[in-house]
Amino acid sequence: MLWSLVKIVFFVALVTALAVGAGHWMDVGEGFTLLIAGEEFSPGPLDSIIIVILLFLAVWVIIRISGLLMAVLRFLAGDETAISRWFDRSRERKGYDALSEGMLALASGEGQRALTNAAKAERYLRKPQLTNLISAQAAEMMGDTTKAETIYKRLLTNDKTRFVGVRGLLKQRLEAGETDTALKLAEKAFMLKPKHEETQDILLGLQAEGDDWAGARTTLAAKLRHGAIPRELHRRRDAVLALANAADPENDDATTHASALEAHRLSPDLIPAAVMAAQAHLAAGSKRKASKTLRNAWSNTPHPDLASAFATIEPDETTDARVKRFNTLTKSQPDHVETKMLQAELLIAAEDFPAARKALGDLVETAPSARALTIMAAVERGEGADNAIVQGWLARAVTAQRGPAWVCEKCNTAHHDWAPLCKRCQGFDTLSWKETSAEEDPALAATAGMLPLIAAMGQADEPITTDVTPLVEDHAEDAEILPDSTDEQETVEKTPLG
Repeated sequence: MLWSLVKIVFFVALVTALAVGAGHWMDVGEGFTLLIAGEEFSPGPLDSIIIVILLFLAVWVIIRISGLLMAVLRFLAGDETAISRWFDRSRERKGYDALSEGMLALASGEGQRALTNAAKAERYLRKPQLTNLISAQAAEMMGDTTKAETIYKRLLTNDKTRFVGVRGLLKQRLEAGETDTALKLAEKAFMLKPKHEETQDILLGLQAEGDDWAGARTTLAAKLRHGAIPRELHRRRDAVLALANAADPENDDATTHASALEAHRLSPDLIPAAVMAAQAHLAAGSKRKASKTLRNAWSNTPHPDLASAFATIEPDETTDARVKRFNTLTKSQPDHVETKMLQAELLIAAEDFPAARKALGDLVETAPSARALTIMAAVERGEGADNAIVQGWLARAVTAQRGPAWVCEKCNTAHHDWAPLCKRCQGFDTLSWKETSAEEDPALAATAGMLPLIAAMGQADEPITTDVTPLVEDHAEDAEILPDSTDEQETVEKTPLG
């Protein structure tokens, strides 16, 4: 600041002196005389111009030399000068070159080289917010999780890098399976950057995995608020979370019923929500609302769970009354595969086997699932067919397509019952009702459960169970169709349609 003031004063004085000199020159006439060391000189106009130019050059040189001397003095005193800036630019160039090399080494999987270049870049740049992240990722690549954790914790001390540090520690805890610590870190990361979509998804998954359905709904609402999820998808997933909360065994009845009704309101096409909503209406004493809820859901997607729930509305009715009442359910989708099999099962329970055959139609040819073929075996047994014919249908059932089940869209795992999370990959809201050919076959529970029913239809002197068991055991290794006899009996007793 002082040196700048000196230069300004000197410049003003020089301009003033030149102005005064020029004025004096104009007053003396065409020429002037210079007295130097006792000698007089009378320069001409050209010589005068040259002298003025030389004076300007001399002044400029004096100023530059003075500036250089001052820069040297400031450099020696430790102040920033052109010399220090030159060294700074040199260090910065070397630092960014090392940083670029480290990033390239990290991308190519060379952990040790990336770590070396990151240390070099830190030495030149002194910017840990740039180099620590590369060092941490390089350490992780080399398997040194302790070093990576140390660096991530170092990032927590800076406001600009705190989120990066929390995110790095979060991923480490997730890989180590420490879900409780990971949940706390995810909550911290979400607080730092609520708009970060990856953090939202991780937090939502951890909350759902920990059965924190209220917290998960709050996170889902934040995703909608920040535009990370479409409104329709939000309604669907909010319904899934409400339904999961309704299924929580720790809830009281009022909370369970309220959550079930809310889930059905948010997503009327969610089959488990319709089932639980119907149960809530039944608990409130409204069979009419329960029936209406299930009929509406069936008209959208016929499903065995809807039929089972519809049967529980009148648990003590006769088989003939049940067939008649179910007509109000099945009339909306009369040609659906599930409708045909349901009607056939109801008619078998009513021992109207010709009508059951007619209701089943040509499903054994057009959609020969294990369940359809087992129903046909029951019809044949009910009509008095030989054991060989019945066993033929059962043999086809063992190796037939399993029919639809709750299958995860991400890992293709079949589930016996719907759940908000896949039991294998922990995917949220990934189960859909579709055809599966998986070895794990939850849909066969109903098929296996009908075998004792078929056996019961046989004559006392011709027990089919003796003939069916070896047949099934031959295929047990591949199909895993039959449980033991105790499980079979329990399945029959729990079947609501029979």
